[in-house]
Amino acid sequence: MDKNTEEFYTRLKVELDMSNTWPALYLFKFIVPSENDNIVRVEQAFDCMGAVIKTTKSKTGKFTSISVDVQVKDSQEVVDKYLEVSTIKGIVSL
Repeated sequence: MDKNTEEFYTRLKVELDMSNTWPALYLFKFIVPSENDNIVRVEQAFDCMGAVIKTTKSKTGKFTSISVDVQVKDSQEVVDKYLEVSTIKGIVSL
């Protein structure tokens, strides 16, 4: 992980701790290219966590937005999930 990425996630963790009481329900939002197994890979990242996952295709069908509502124990779990899905080609975390 490069220095800028590391600083971003450190700052995110601090901001999450300041604005949330843990454990908490957290909404992850992603946009992925609709091709290949991108959607399945995001869903698998939240498997066995009791997540509520909603997907919506763009008008052209090229992209899919994915919303994941899930109970997380702390800010580190949020950061870990963002890092886990960041390996999916073309994913944008919102």
